[in-house]
Amino acid sequence: MTTDRLSVTFWGVRGSIACPGPATAGYGGNTACLEIRAGNKLLIFDAGTGLKPFGGALAKQGGPLDVDWFFTHTHFDHIQGIPFFSPLYDRRNRFRLRAGHLIPEMNLKQVLSEMMSAPLFPIPIGIFAAQIEFADFRAGETHDLGGGVVVKTAPLNHPNRATGYRVEVGKKAICYVTDTEHVPGRLDTNVLKLIEGADIVVYDCTYTDDEYPAHVGWGHSTWQEGVRLVEKAGAKRLAIYHHDPDHDDTFMDKIAAEAEKMRPGTFVAREGTTITV
Repeated sequence: MTTDRLSVTFWGVRGSIACPGPATAGYGGNTACLEIRAGNKLLIFDAGTGLKPFGGALAKQGGPLDVDWFFTHTHFDHIQGIPFFSPLYDRRNRFRLRAGHLIPEMNLKQVLSEMMSAPLFPIPIGIFAAQIEFADFRAGETHDLGGGVVVKTAPLNHPNRATGYRVEVGKKAICYVTDTEHVPGRLDTNVLKLIEGADIVVYDCTYTDDEYPAHVGWGHSTWQEGVRLVEKAGAKRLAIYHHDPDHDDTFMDKIAAEAEKMRPGTFVAREGTTITV
């Protein structure tokens, strides 16, 4: 049985480093992790510290898991939750891990194995009991997951490379575009093509336009650029994402108000929130 269900849940919305505490409790302090339910499929995107509470929620649901897991890239804030994801220790579960930014220099299994090795971590990746498959691809390829679910990809502008994603089921689409840096005055054609007509675009909005000049070359974009992109691409809603660790709840409230005024329907991603298309 196929279905056109499509939703996204934000388990980690922060960029660079986790920043828990009262000043960030409103929007959340965990780093990047998304849950997307597409048709009958469960998809995970990235594996920041938000992966740990996500794992706890999945464990409570019970039953074996069959998961397609995609990585934008393997900078530490996007992978550091992996050793603490409880479903990886359950032999009933199956995970297919994919990344589109590493080849030909390295592969995903090698990177994650090195993260979980001395002197960085005390327990090796072999501790996991779940069935794990690793696959590397080139950004730009399309993945047909079956059941009417298709994942399209595109290269992003980020140090050490990154991959953007578009999840489609039926006529619905959610895009996940982080970490990427724009060029002022020139909209990124790779991003525009990927997000064209999408229902929700989760975009790297680490900075404001005023902050960006001091961070050129750091690999991140602005919420105003996100608005410009979704407007040009005819996408429906922008989700402001990958919040700077120095942007507390008061700062994010201000961005939320400004963004809603600039393009109604735009929202700041908040941990624990589910948006259904």
